[in-house]
Amino acid sequence: MNIYHLSGKKLTNDKCSMINENMSAKLNVNIDHVATIREARKTIEPSIITAAVVCEQAGAHGITVHLRQDRRHIQDRDIELLREVVTTYLNVEMAASEEMLNIALRTKPDAVSLVPESPDEITTEGGLDVIGNFENIKSVIQKLKDAGIFVSIFIDPDLEQIEAAKGVGAQQVELCTAEYAEMTLSARAAHGEGAEKAKAEIERIKNAAERAKNLGLIVAAGHGLTYRNIAALAAVPEITEFNIGHNIISRSVFVGLNQAVKEMIEAVNQS
Repeated sequence: MNIYHLSGKKLTNDKCSMINENMSAKLNVNIDHVATIREARKTIEPSIITAAVVCEQAGAHGITVHLRQDRRHIQDRDIELLREVVTTYLNVEMAASEEMLNIALRTKPDAVSLVPESPDEITTEGGLDVIGNFENIKSVIQKLKDAGIFVSIFIDPDLEQIEAAKGVGAQQVELCTAEYAEMTLSARAAHGEGAEKAKAEIERIKNAAERAKNLGLIVAAGHGLTYRNIAALAAVPEITEFNIGHNIISRSVFVGLNQAVKEMIEAVNQS
């Protein structure tokens, strides 16, 4: 089937050397909302483990989950089981807290993505303020790296935050695409003022990605990306990885998870 602008292994600290500008970006599938459905009934299904396996079989390059401090979807046991099962790349999003650091050091995911977190938010709202939390983030990152865990920071496409991310020792930045996603939710981004705003936000993300790469950082992107808005960002060569979840899980309700993942991968490959 055709959808307009369809989109969207274990990577080590040497993954910079594996990145080729002619390669399509990798897709990590965020499966948090499989757990959201499970936790709605506090039951055992749908299985987060089955979801991870299906995503990998469909061609996903990695699995992303967010272990939130309120445990609203992903649970500690999920991280332990996923570490045993995931054969590609396990990326765990978490706050830069002592509790989360200890969990990461115990379970040893392939990567940890440090994200901001508020108990009242529905989903992550914007990027982590690295400048305002410099010393704490730097300390957490050093402990993760000492344990052989690759570290990414989820930040807004802001040049000063990117400089700070480099300063605290991050190996990757994931650029928050929330503003771009909001602009492209409806037809208002297709013409007129809406189109100009979306174009300007794409340019801001592109400039941020270029700056990050020039600093020696690997560049990922994510938040609110869909089958219909991913193409413009998939065409940015500096972005080598996307983390996408809600839109894939939403589509899987109608076409199945395997097909939904394949369609998102197709978008990246078609950019």
